[in-house]
Parts: sequence; C-alpha cells; structure tokens
Amino acid sequence: MHQKQPISIGIVVVAAGRGERAGASVEGPKQYRSIGGRPVIAHTLGILASWVRAEHIVTVIHPDDEALFAKALESVTIKLPIARVHGGATRQQSVLRGLQHLRDKGVTHVLIQDAVRPFIDHELLDRITAMLEAGAPAVLPAMPVADTLKRADASGTVIDTVSRAQLYAAQTPQSFAFDIILAAHEKAAAADRSDFTDDAAIAEWAGHPVTIVEGSADNVKLTVRRDIAMADQRLSSHQLPDVRTGNGYDVHQLEPGDGVTLCGVFIRHDQKLKGHSDADVALHALTDALLATCGAGDIGDHFPPSDPQWKGAPSRIFIEHAAKIVRERGGTIMNADVTLIAEAPKVGPHRDAMRAMLAEFTGISIDRCSVKATTNETIGFVGRREGIAAIATATVVYQDIKP
Repeated sequence: MHQKQPISIGIVVVAAGRGERAGASVEGPKQYRSIGGRPVIAHTLGILASWVRAEHIVTVIHPDDEALFAKALESVTIKLPIARVHGGATRQQSVLRGLQHLRDKGVTHVLIQDAVRPFIDHELLDRITAMLEAGAPAVLPAMPVADTLKRADASGTVIDTVSRAQLYAAQTPQSFAFDIILAAHEKAAAADRSDFTDDAAIAEWAGHPVTIVEGSADNVKLTVRRDIAMADQRLSSHQLPDVRTGNGYDVHQLEPGDGVTLCGVFIRHDQKLKGHSDADVALHALTDALLATCGAGDIGDHFPPSDPQWKGAPSRIFIEHAAKIVRERGGTIMNADVTLIAEAPKVGPHRDAMRAMLAEFTGISIDRCSVKATTNETIGFVGRREGIAAIATATVVYQDIKP
C-alpha cells in the first residue's frame, strides 16, 4: 500500500428494494419499518450524515417510496444534505445509478451501504477510511465465519464439512476508489452481467484486489420480520423515556363576592376571584404547566385577556385546549399536581371533587391527580386575604418526537 493520501468521500445508500422476505406491512418495505420509534433507514442515514468524513450522500430509492422517504427524513437530524435518485430493477442497477449521481461531485472514494444495516458505527467507517487512505483500491468489512459449515446435496443429506479457515461473512459499506468501482459497474452493465451478489464481487471480476477490514458484530442486515422485531427490542431497551415536567404559577386578586371557582369546583365564600375569565387560578397554573412540556407558550398566548370572547369563560376550556395540544404533539399526560395557597376558603372538604374535575379535564385517572392546599401563615398578600395563588406541575411522556 502507498503513503496516506487525502481523500474525499461520497456515500451511496441502497434503499430501493422491496424486502419480500420481511413480509408485507402497512409501514411499507423493510427499510421503512419502525425500530426504536423511527424508520430503519432513518437510523442508518442519521449515523452516516453525522460522520465527519462524509461529504456527499445519495440514497437510491424506489419510485413508489417518495412519500415514505420524505417522512423518514423528518426524523433525521441532517448535518449533511441527503440527495436521492430512483433505483433500477436490481440492486446492481440501483448502485450504478447512485454512483452516476456522484460522478460530478468531486469525490475520490465511495462507500456503498445497505439501508437495512442501521447499526453501522463511526468506528467501522474510520477503519475503512484508514485503509482507503493507505491506498487500498477496495475495502470489504467482514467478520470471520464462526459457525460450522456443511455442504449438502439436493436431498438435504450432508456431503462434507467445510473448513471455516479464511472464510468471512461480508458486510457493508463496501468501499472503493470512485473511478475504479464506477468503471467496473459500467463494464458489468455493458456485458449484461447482473449476477453479482455484492459490489466487492464486481471489483474482483474487474481485476481489482479487495482488502478485508475487521467488520462489526453489531452491523447486522435486517432481512426477515424477526430481524426487525429484534432490532426494535434492542433499540427500545436502550432508549431513555422522554419524560418532561412543566411548572405553572398563577395568582388572582380577591374582591367581595359570593364564592370562588378552584379546579373547576365552585366554593361559596364571601369573596370572589377577579379575572377576565372565571379566574380559576388553579386551572390557569395547570394550563401553563401542560403547555410548558412541549414549549407551546403560556395561557396568555392562546387565550389573551384582551379578547372579549373569553370574558367570564370557564377555565376548563383552557385546560382542555392545553391537553389537546400535548396529545397532538405525541404526549401522554401522566400526572397533574396543584397546590393552592390561600387563607380561605378551606379546600379539604372539596379536594376529591377537585381531583375528579382535573381527571375529567385532562383525560387521566383520578389517582394521577393531586390537589393540595396551604396557607401563607397570614404573611403577604395571601396572608392578608387579598388574593389566592396556585402552583401546578404536570408530567408528560412523549413518543416519536424528532431528537
């Protein structure tokens, strides 16, 4: 091999297959099946696009998969533009189209990766690159065969045991000097040769030496339905739950009246809360807490007090609206907790009724709703019975949110 040389790397991701062995699914071909909450191809592209050595990425897709591919890209943090072209009738034709797309991009080397190998890692990519920089024209990541191999006849009877020595299981990305592999693919197409099982075989046929580099045991290809289920289980078991906590605080002034509404429950009292709506300080605080879990602003953004339509409105409108926003953004409300700070009226006799209201407004069970009350020990505006304050906390678990 030669002295280390500067190289420019392009990547072809092959994703035009139909994946018949994985079985039919409403999610589409296997590269679009969900594992760990995202499509298989999104995991693969995410790793490749975040690799610092990648300069160009082109994904070869089936013409029928435009919408599926666009949807998959929504869950990829793209640090590098990802182009796409339509594939051909065979994998070999699809790879050639991907290579032809890169022809004028100035790349010196290319990595050809199966979309359904989502556990590729940067360490393997770096090992491959080191071999290319050292002058290898073709590099094949592979693992030594560990299983005992048998040769059988057409009836299934074992003829002999095959030695495992010097046998390897090929992986991707299979990587090449760009001009070499493009010419080899074009030569194979011109010769009407479509029987090659991988790109390394085409390079071998064209007379180029292929060097093996240590692959990765994790770099498995998802072929059948069980592979996809196991990949999903693996990712899900390592995935931290997206649990978010939001806080809210509100205060309303007290004035002479006949009662207050707290957590949707009217309590007779010699004062009332002053506000544009029904001034339910507890629900206002909880509305803000729910909105905070998904960065959706606060109650004033959605229901400005300057808007006359909210004058005297029941605050259940606000809390139900916030709960709807949370659910539309993939959230499941797990807990709602309200602390009321007031000298009077007494909250204890109404606590269960309040919890029942919170459960109804948020759509969760009553055991996930808490209402507490405390006084301010006659200190400050609350202690002087000039107002009532509320602190609320909401816990929400989010799913399928783009990282």
